Amino acid sequence: MPLRILFFETLDNPHFNLAFEEAIARVCSAKKECFILRIWRNRRASVIGYFRNIEDEINTKVASSKGVAIVRRFTGGGAVFHDMGNINYTLVVKHPKIPASLDYIYGNLLGGIVEALRNLGLTPERRNINDIVVDGWKVSGVAASLRWNTIFLHGSLLVSTDLNLLRKVLIIPPRKQPYRNVDPVKYRVNNLSEIVGRRVSFWEIANLIIDGYSKILSQESFIDKPEYLELEIAEILYEERYSRFEWNFKRKSLLEFTSLERKISEILKRINRSN
Repeated sequence: MPLRILFFETLDNPHFNLAFEEAIARVCSAKKECFILRIWRNRRASVIGYFRNIEDEINTKVASSKGVAIVRRFTGGGAVFHDMGNINYTLVVKHPKIPASLDYIYGNLLGGIVEALRNLGLTPERRNINDIVVDGWKVSGVAASLRWNTIFLHGSLLVSTDLNLLRKVLIIPPRKQPYRNVDPVKYRVNNLSEIVGRRVSFWEIANLIIDGYSKILSQESFIDKPEYLELEIAEILYEERYSRFEWNFKRKSLLEFTSLERKISEILKRINRSN
């Protein structure tokens, strides 16, 4: 099965962008196999990990004054800042020959981004398991999940981000650090354009990421549009989870959205019947 490339993004609605992240994983889970690579952006947002407290990681007053939306994702990890100089990448995989383990995700699948940066003429390295570093600067951080019987990896890549605003919006380091022995490079970030010494465009990076993942997955790629069921589930997730205060600010448990789960389950039965 070839690698399906999605450039779908809702630039001014980061809540729907994050709902769509979950939606493609949910639809993939109902299929026999899938390979999806999404490349996307938010106009201006701060995205926080599922387990974290906003007060520990985001300066909410600055975010509000600067029009930076706050959105919670379903994966773990710390808060990240998104603007048009930041490129997000998402990999969703379901295949019997690919092991569903976090070790495989961070040890192998993260290699698609490493390969992309090598092809940009850089020498990237992995640190803190989920950080990618170039010349002593963190340029990308990722989070992963094995939920819904899929392998899910997503991350952000700093290309030409407003680092001054990033440092104002994010509390660096967080007030509560859940990890021990963290390499401080996690909080020392820089843009690829600065490191390379020239403007690096969205399409240059996007093509490098596609080539990187096509190589490590040994799959040809093709550009596609969102499926109807992906958008249908994303709309439900947006309305009932990702646009809600209790999810974004109070971290309501995933297990508490019982009505939402019933609706998604009914939709996914259509895929199961067609398999």
